[in-house]
Order: sequence, then structure tokens, then C-alpha cells
Amino acid sequence: MTIRGHRTSFSLEDAFYRELERLARKRDLSLAALIVKIDAARTGDTNLSSALRLYVLVEVKREADRM
Repeated sequence: MTIRGHRTSFSLEDAFYRELERLARKRDLSLAALIVKIDAARTGDTNLSSALRLYVLVEVKREADRM
């Protein structure tokens, strides 16, 4: 994947990847666009894979709290 002009990669378990895809669809974004947003918001000491997992966790918990 290319983010802000540089190639990068990430590693996620299938469950996290599927949730990330679902969250992107829910926000009417491509998966790449959502990942760019998450990447832009992460702190310098968090790797991209961890930032993606944390994003999914926070969003799933937020959805559960609304129920």
C-alpha cells in the first residue's frame, strides 16, 4: 500500500482486517482512504499495524456502547 507517496505494509489478523473493511464501508470510504486517515492520526511511536488494531478496537467498543 502507498501512503502519502511511500510504500508501506502492515500485518493484521483476519478478524481485524474484516472489521477494518466493514468500518471503511460504513464510512463510505475505500479501505486505503481509511488507512490513510488512521495513519495520519497515529503517534510516531505506534506502528501502523498496532494503530489499525487500536482503531478497530475503539470503534467496535463505541458501537457496542451505543446498543
